[in-house]
Amino acid sequence: MADSTGAKLALRYLLLRPLGHGGTGTVWLARDETLDREVAVREVRIPEGGDERSRAELVARVTREAEVVARLRHPAIVAVHDVLVEDGRPWIVTERLHGRDLADELAARGPLLPLQVAAIGASLLEALVAAHAHDVQHRDVRPGNVFLADDDRVVLTGFGFARSPDRSTPAGTSRVLGTPGFVAPERLAGENGDPASDLWSLGATLLTALEGVPPSEGSPADVIQATLTRDPRPPRDAGPLPSLLRWLMAREPEARPDAEIALGLLRQIADGESPRVTAPRAIDRRTRRWTPAVLLAVAAAVTSAVAAILLTREPAPADRPVPPVPPVSPVFEKAVDLCGALSPEQVTGLLGAPAGGRASGNGCEWTIRGAGVELTAVTGPGTADPWSLTPGSAHELFAALERRWLHGTRDLDWSRHEIEIGDGRRMTRSVPRALTDVGDEAFSWYATNAEGRVRVVVVTFRLGNLVADLRLVNLATGSGDALRRAGVEAARSAATTLRGMG
Repeated sequence: MADSTGAKLALRYLLLRPLGHGGTGTVWLARDETLDREVAVREVRIPEGGDERSRAELVARVTREAEVVARLRHPAIVAVHDVLVEDGRPWIVTERLHGRDLADELAARGPLLPLQVAAIGASLLEALVAAHAHDVQHRDVRPGNVFLADDDRVVLTGFGFARSPDRSTPAGTSRVLGTPGFVAPERLAGENGDPASDLWSLGATLLTALEGVPPSEGSPADVIQATLTRDPRPPRDAGPLPSLLRWLMAREPEARPDAEIALGLLRQIADGESPRVTAPRAIDRRTRRWTPAVLLAVAAAVTSAVAAILLTREPAPADRPVPPVPPVSPVFEKAVDLCGALSPEQVTGLLGAPAGGRASGNGCEWTIRGAGVELTAVTGPGTADPWSLTPGSAHELFAALERRWLHGTRDLDWSRHEIEIGDGRRMTRSVPRALTDVGDEAFSWYATNAEGRVRVVVVTFRLGNLVADLRLVNLATGSGDALRRAGVEAARSAATTLRGMG
């Protein structure tokens, strides 16, 4: 459909607007009118040409694979709600995620810190292990298919090329699927690959996150040639994470680490530890089936307009929805009443009961028994007045706070006499995660109690020359995801209100 806005699929999914275009089709924002919720709908592109039989086989394959992915249940795998065929093409309905993908995050903020990369890698590898346990390979792990959600989830998306490794490729589709630079060498050489091939792609994705650029650069043909014939570029820095990434990207699948070993190492690194990473001796490459003739054949096909590769391109700039002009950030020349940043209705929704705001230090707090929300203007060393910061010094303070929570202790003793927590409760906090659409820049983290339940959510954001903390505590909530979403939404709303006060 050239313009499907306003169309309704299966008498249920109302297409609202395109979210993006890629090599495999268009992703739409839609409303599930049966369950009254927003969803994402992927309209799978059917290649032009070909006979009816080949088109029917493609539609059947896509729907079959979507049904396989729909059976995967893991918080780090995008949830597939439905799959249907209308207008002669498949449509895949998935959960609607808020945030941005890793590719956009790197473009906006540059390379990530090793602890962040390791935490992202651990979540992705957990997702891959769950998929592999159901005999499903992803085959397209890359930054554009890694979604950093505002609720602190890392979600693996882009299962459009996923399939079981023992399933033969349909006739007429004997092309290598994937993105040059993120496709394992054995798949480029024409092999089906196995779960170890996804680990190579994971290593390439994490190395890109760590360094800000892909392991190989140049034209698609240059990148493919380099992947087939050379080891990946050594990471710029030493340490356990770069060593692990080199191990994941060993050119021989048999030389890559077992997924459980890699997952344990990633978790240790994310927790601030420095495990010893020792890869086994390299396997004799003469045992591989990639003979010089095979490499020459692949290289020839690549050089002739990359005929052997179906590129899963990022959306072309002309295809991307035009982003709105960002609002001008205020400069607060005097203190504002932070008690006016949240409405009484918002506070009631956050705490489950009405609560009046009262000034507290440089901020405001709303508390009831067992729950509370606090919004505070943050100061830095040598700055007693948070309203005297400049936008530049506020950014430096924000970055320092983010580093503090990245590298500081993960154990907390939490006391809040206002909500009757007086004995200091032992909690464990998460690694901070960057957020979008909250002020000018923001990150969040959460803390869990001894039973693993989320009880505290903290969002730190900068708006012009103001750095603020929003802390939401609820001892009775049953859903950690709901509490995290509530904290992020409250911070986003507060930042929007404060923008109008500047």
